[in-house]
This record gives sequence, C-alpha cells and structure tokens, in this order.
Amino acid sequence: MKIMIVDDSKAMRMIVRRHIDSAGLPDAEIVEAANGQEALDLIHQDAPDLIFSDWNMPEMNGIDLLRALRAEGSEVRFGFVTSESQPHMKDVALDAGALFLIVKPFSADDFKAILERVF
Repeated sequence: MKIMIVDDSKAMRMIVRRHIDSAGLPDAEIVEAANGQEALDLIHQDAPDLIFSDWNMPEMNGIDLLRALRAEGSEVRFGFVTSESQPHMKDVALDAGALFLIVKPFSADDFKAILERVF
C-alpha cells in the first residue's frame, strides 16, 4: 500500500508518518510532498492508494490539489489533516471528494479509525 503525506511542514509530515505506523500500517510505502503542486507531479508519476493532505500550503493548497485530481478523473482516496476546524470547511472538503478531515491536534486513534474506515 502506498500512502502520500502532503504538508509544507517537515515536522508535521514526520508526525503523520508516525501516526500511520502506530495505527497499524508500519509496512506502508510512504511518500512525501511539501505542497500540492509537488504532490500532483508525484501522483502523475505513480499514484498512491491514499493521500493525507494539509489544507494550507504554498504553491498549491490541499483543496486545489483535491479539485485538480477529481477534474482529471482520479478517484484516489483523499483526506485532510489540518487545523481548519470550521464546520463549513468539512463540508467544502467532502463536497470536493474528500473522505475525511482530521483536525489538529489529533491522536494515533484518529488515524486508526480513519484507516479502518477507508480500507
């Protein structure tokens, strides 16, 4: 299984990686991108099975990445790990095709519940 973590913070990418490991997927192949544009380029080369993306990033933000993927016809599983906690943000994410929105701060249990539901 291939999982992509998209976040402009290297520290946050490391935290998300640790939570994925502790949620029961230590053997997953994990790739990282620092923004939506970098992620889109990598996805075009080799699409992952699941994407965890931040919302606010330079170059291309997470919602624009999701919309670009859906416009291309991609149905890759996609969710957000973000500090955006307003109820309308969740609606925007789900309407664009996201499967979940994990709000910071989060726990390994949050990731385990999402991974169990997605897979």
